[in-house]
Amino acid sequence: MQNKIIFGTDGWRGIIDLEVNNKSIAEIAQAFAQHLLSSVHNIISPSVVIGYDGRKNSKLYATLFARVLAGNRTFVTLSDRVIPTPVLSFAVKNGKFDAGVMITASHNPPEYNGVKFKDSYGGPFLSDKTKRVESLINYSLIQTEESFKTVNLVDEYVASLVERIDFKGARKKKLKVLIDSMGGAGGHLLQDILQKQKIEATTIFGEPDANFNGRSPEPVDQNLLPLKDTILAGDYAIGIATDGDADRVALVMENGEWLSAQETILLFADYLLNSGIVDGDIIKTVSVTDKLFSLQTETRKIREVQVGFKYITEEMLKGGVSMGFEESGGFGLTDHIPERDGILFALIALEMLADSEYSKLSELVNEKRKQFGRIHYKRIDHDYSESDRVELLPRLIESAPKKIGSWAIKDTSVFYSATGSPNGLKLRLEGENRWLLIRSSETEPLLRFYSEGDAEDEPDILLNKGLKLLMKQRNK
Repeated sequence: MQNKIIFGTDGWRGIIDLEVNNKSIAEIAQAFAQHLLSSVHNIISPSVVIGYDGRKNSKLYATLFARVLAGNRTFVTLSDRVIPTPVLSFAVKNGKFDAGVMITASHNPPEYNGVKFKDSYGGPFLSDKTKRVESLINYSLIQTEESFKTVNLVDEYVASLVERIDFKGARKKKLKVLIDSMGGAGGHLLQDILQKQKIEATTIFGEPDANFNGRSPEPVDQNLLPLKDTILAGDYAIGIATDGDADRVALVMENGEWLSAQETILLFADYLLNSGIVDGDIIKTVSVTDKLFSLQTETRKIREVQVGFKYITEEMLKGGVSMGFEESGGFGLTDHIPERDGILFALIALEMLADSEYSKLSELVNEKRKQFGRIHYKRIDHDYSESDRVELLPRLIESAPKKIGSWAIKDTSVFYSATGSPNGLKLRLEGENRWLLIRSSETEPLLRFYSEGDAEDEPDILLNKGLKLLMKQRNK
């Protein structure tokens, strides 16, 4: 029997053929159509644009989704090629569609596929609409038609980036760029943009591959060995990697060192504000470095939300927000789309380096480390399949300690899931940037621990104490 379809913080993902198959995709498409027809006021036929990545069956699933929507009085536009998720999000907003659908499993391993929904503003569906679609699965019989059109969604997206980014500095400095698309939907898009600007760029793993050439398509340190090895063999200024659907980005320095997402966030925020490119409040998820608060002023606030970019999107839609960052490498600019865009921030990284007095990323990073200091941060995902997984955190919240080790707790923040149950606890400790975050996954057998400290050894100490603290809640 097929598992119940439950959407997470950014869509639904499952194992191809076992969970993600023609039946489940068609059922989701029918529920999505029913949602649109019942919620889009004064529109008899909603308009939807659909994109897909290079995973196994993605094009097949996207076409099936289009057929189901077309059979339900919906005007459907389908991408004519594999595209990054931000291209789809931009198309929704720029084309004034009522909604968008992306067939992708993002950075998940190759055996996964899934579905992401985009609202008319070009960002992810918020919790209430996602739950509405969930509730309508198996609502009615599936109807299909072939009446949809297929178009190129890439060109207008690229034109918007070229208008936004200043390429002159990189061209003048003759900066060489190395790109790792990780066999994902980013393909040769970045290389094509840069070469047309007369900037030398080389891409590795640029052809979309259903198996991602044997790697997990998540741009984190342990998955970027090919990029780190290749950059050491050439005279490159910067290395850039995008994930499976290119909505996330990571940077590698020319010395082969991966730049952590936390440090990357600090550099981006500092550059975008001090260069005058944008201004306004900054949204960060609770797991992002607290060093970002150093950029707060009387007129510019740092707002903190729970993990998941849709919570950043919620704040962006309220107004007064310039940008948003999440610890997993998802970064967004509100005036572009209220959504992550790895392609845009790859180009911003190059512009940031070109605008500095340096020609190598490590030189810029070393200068900024003098300004901000080192970030001492770590995270662990703890396997935990016991039936009381989601009960541990509420128990801990009820009996939260007043100190951890020798450090007093100066602030406590509790975060809640869409169903109203606690799924995150952040404890800020005395010190400058010292905190512990504990989260329980509602969809995976995992307990997640994050920490930042004021010294190199502190994150490990906090993580170990956090794990012991939570494990004490068993059998209470």
